[in-house]
Amino acid sequence: MKLILTREVAGLGTAGDVVTVKDGFARNFLLPRGNAIAWSQGGEKQIESIRRARSAREVRDIDHAKEIKAKLEGASVVAKAKVGAKGALFGSVTDKDVAAAIKAATGLDIDRHTIATKGHIKKLGSHDVKISLGHNVVAKVSVSVVADK
Repeated sequence: MKLILTREVAGLGTAGDVVTVKDGFARNFLLPRGNAIAWSQGGEKQIESIRRARSAREVRDIDHAKEIKAKLEGASVVAKAKVGAKGALFGSVTDKDVAAAIKAATGLDIDRHTIATKGHIKKLGSHDVKISLGHNVVAKVSVSVVADK
């Protein structure tokens, strides 16, 4: 089956690549998880937009990675979370929430899969987060979790 990848799939390709895989792998894994769309003449037009979005997010070289690292470490990142009457969070702050807070603070689009935390963030306060930027560059960002009113 011929597919267009919408995300990077390990051992298969990156977003925007056209790949041919077995039908079962496509039906049971790639398509239900949103990692790919079925190839068609109309879908071929979407490839350029997928590749443009990917190139906007990717780190070009080590100098670019260091520039992003400096920008991230210099920013004050604040994530808002719902809090109960006793100050306990409802759920936890996820990597998706951290990526949104970084986008709000710096304007940078960071892939949520590159964000690593020490366990779940379930308390208010400051938490350290590591972001892998590629080229062996890791940014350490302090994320302040505050109550959302």
